[in-house]
Amino acid sequence: MSEASDQSRGSRASLLHRIGRIGATLGKEGPRKRSTRLLLQGSLALVIFGLLVYTVVSQWSELREKGVAFELVWLLPAIAFMLLHYVSCAAVWGLILRFLGSPVTPTEAQRIWAQPLLVRYIPGTVLFVLARILMAERAGVSRRVSTAGIVYEQAASIAGALTIATWFLIGHPDLEDQPARWLPLVLLPLIVTMLHPRIFGPVANFALVALGREPLPRLMRFQAVLAVYLSYVLIWATMGIGVFFAARSVHFFDLADLAIVAASQMIGFLAAVASAVAPAGLGVRDAAFAWAVKVALPSGSFGVGAAIAIGVRATQTVVELLYVGAVTAIARRTDPAHRPPGDGSSGEPRPLEA
Repeated sequence: MSEASDQSRGSRASLLHRIGRIGATLGKEGPRKRSTRLLLQGSLALVIFGLLVYTVVSQWSELREKGVAFELVWLLPAIAFMLLHYVSCAAVWGLILRFLGSPVTPTEAQRIWAQPLLVRYIPGTVLFVLARILMAERAGVSRRVSTAGIVYEQAASIAGALTIATWFLIGHPDLEDQPARWLPLVLLPLIVTMLHPRIFGPVANFALVALGREPLPRLMRFQAVLAVYLSYVLIWATMGIGVFFAARSVHFFDLADLAIVAASQMIGFLAAVASAVAPAGLGVRDAAFAWAVKVALPSGSFGVGAAIAIGVRATQTVVELLYVGAVTAIARRTDPAHRPPGDGSSGEPRPLEA
């Protein structure tokens, strides 16, 4: 009986180790054709943007009767604040890698974070995560470290968005009779607490060892976790301001509506996280945003909210294209060859700089 049990455990361990080896070698060779890479990075985003524009144009007469009117001048501050959001996200990503003992240069952090962005428009999140891991590996960051960094990043980002959205969810008129509206007050401290090294470390290392991988070389101290969390609160507030100006370019809003519009963006993001199958949260995020932002509309119309959501989505897509293009151009200008073959290819963490 004991021998059969040992064989069963050995079989499970062998299976987990094979899964670990697949994860460690998957994607070593990316698409060889330049046309394929360009398709993954840009074409889907451009198609989606074109469909969004077509939707707005085809329904323009009806939307105009409900108070929708474009004032493009508001897009200038919208683009500025959204760009600041993306740059800040990449900077915090680089900070997380530094806390984990695998620092990258600011330019590398921007490039690693930016270039996989457009892959999100492919259904599912696996390719987006894999692209980030592979790019980080080429910069000298081991896969287990970059994966842990993404977990830290996503958890802190969700907590930051939830911080801004909690008051809105509790007070939303459509949720007055729903006890679940109080759930964020439980989830928020739980998410942050789960990142404590005494909890995150044993869980992450147990999973890595089970998969036949080495444990993490370093964990983030809880003070660093709190700093990253607070950074994401500010980063999401920046995006909320950008979304307000983008929404103002489609429909009139008072400055007093800023908090509602910003929180509506957080609701959309959290809805997209809950439905990770949708490409970049497309549809799910926009519907959730439209439902939330209608509270600030005199008509309370979901249709007008949907038109605003389309305008915000279009603006955000353009900003992503601008951001990725700018980061790619800067990376090529500062390091045309990027990195010589074999430099940092071992995937081992580089030593912290003084």
